Amino acid sequence: MNHAPDNRHDIRVVLFDVGGVLVELGGVATLLGWLGARITLPELWSLWLRSPSVRAFETGRIDAGQFAAGVLAELRLDIDAELFLESFTRWPSALYPGALEMIGRIPSHYRCALLSNSNVLHWRRVLDELGLGAIFEHQFASHLMGKIKPDAEAFEHVLESLGCQAAQILFLDDNILNVEAARSIGMRAQLVRGAHEAQCSLQLAGVITAC
Repeated sequence: MNHAPDNRHDIRVVLFDVGGVLVELGGVATLLGWLGARITLPELWSLWLRSPSVRAFETGRIDAGQFAAGVLAELRLDIDAELFLESFTRWPSALYPGALEMIGRIPSHYRCALLSNSNVLHWRRVLDELGLGAIFEHQFASHLMGKIKPDAEAFEHVLESLGCQAAQILFLDDNILNVEAARSIGMRAQLVRGAHEAQCSLQLAGVITAC
């Protein structure tokens, strides 16, 4: 029987998405409620990643007011823009239980980094209030890069900045479009939702050992 070579230990970088992997997104349920039964959660995320208004805001090209007006028009939502922004600002609600402990178990010879589609309303909270800024030396946020997942240039920017090969990166994300995009340029990418699934992927990859 032929076995594929075990190249797990070629991993040099663990690259985390933020929302849905390390941080719970509590306000998404509110948006789904406003939409009624029109779309499912996976359909919402697919629309969100492709939304012109979301992409413009999360690459730093428009302000929050323009973003709100655009999203409400795209989703055909008849609600107040200020109400939408108030809810949207609270989307990053808390770290998943066990997230910090999991990150702390990653051996120091791995480089750990964040790659997030984010914006001015969320990023400071993620780094400061939720504490991820003190943990991750390498932070790649779409609104600061001007590049956004699932576009290849976002992943290529990470490779260039870290000076590593795509196959040396294990990327964990909760959206299949981003996972497939990362795989298309040669990264080892896994679909995970929450810190528990992320931990399981790290164990399977040989990055951390089982408790």
